[in-house]
Amino acid sequence: MVDELVLLLHALLVRHQALSIENSRLMDQLRLLVCERATLLRQVRPPSCPVPFPQTFSGESGRLPEFIVQTTSYMLVNENRFCNDAMKVAFLISLLSGEAEEWVVPLIEMDSPILVNYRAFVDEMKDYFGWDDDEEDEDDEEEDYY
Repeated sequence: MVDELVLLLHALLVRHQALSIENSRLMDQLRLLVCERATLLRQVRPPSCPVPFPQTFSGESGRLPEFIVQTTSYMLVNENRFCNDAMKVAFLISLLSGEAEEWVVPLIEMDSPILVNYRAFVDEMKDYFGWDDDEEDEDDEEEDYY
């Protein structure tokens, strides 16, 4: 009986040692993975931006000028991420909700050409949500006149 207990104890010690070695190896791998993850996150996460992330736009015409200013400012500060009109339009679309989101769905479904033309997309938003450009147009005409 004592011999059996000694053999059992020996087997347990051997198993414990093997598990300890395996645990140590797994901890080393975990440390490496955590370091790799931190490195990848630094590459993926943009540095802090002096311009706050724009708020969503749900279709209130009174908020459209603010929305356009917010998104334009954000894209200017992060111009390397918004290298073409399609990226800019996609960014705007990602910030739409409610009525504004309902407005854009048909444009996406029909693959409208304005989805790759930032100026045309913004102009279409202005037309649909009622941003009156008359004052701006008058200023432009006065500048052209002089």
